[in-house]
Amino acid sequence: MLSAFLFLSAIVWIDRKFHPVLREAVAPAHIQDVNDWVKYHGKSFFVVKTIDGDTIDINIPDGKYEHTRIRMLGIDTPETKSPHTPVMYYGPEASKFTADTVLEKNVTIIMDKLSNPRDKYHRILCHIQLADGRILNEELITNGLAYADPRFPHSFLDKYLTLQKKAKTEKTGLWKEVKPDQMPKWAQKKLKTNTGR
Repeated sequence: MLSAFLFLSAIVWIDRKFHPVLREAVAPAHIQDVNDWVKYHGKSFFVVKTIDGDTIDINIPDGKYEHTRIRMLGIDTPETKSPHTPVMYYGPEASKFTADTVLEKNVTIIMDKLSNPRDKYHRILCHIQLADGRILNEELITNGLAYADPRFPHSFLDKYLTLQKKAKTEKTGLWKEVKPDQMPKWAQKKLKTNTGR
């Protein structure tokens, strides 16, 4: 009986002493997912910085960071900031469009139940709703400034692919003259798979 009492006392002491660290370490990952939904989904934030065409920073702290980094879900704009990739065809145009559209403005974060809330770089994955109700992710595809990215599940995949098909047919933006070697690596692989080369 005494050993059970001592054991339980030790557990209580450990819990009190290491409570935040211990609980965080054993908390399932979905707890963080729920916290992200509560913190971001459906809420409006001020855009403090645009990184490139598909990545922005909003004015709410995220852990040790002063701002939260957002990666638009379901799209991939040509790179302009990657240390491993030179500036890609239509990358500057995509970055400028995003900056002109959202920088120093309020946007609403729309999380997606089919997607993880964060990517491997710990950025929030979401659709960005503009003040007038348009979705920035869609606007980038429609204007030929982004690729519809089928690599990760989300609720609007079919819609984004349809918007891309229309932009390609109408030769909008990058679709006017893009060559396969100017596309992101994942799109090049998909193109080779589809054409059998």
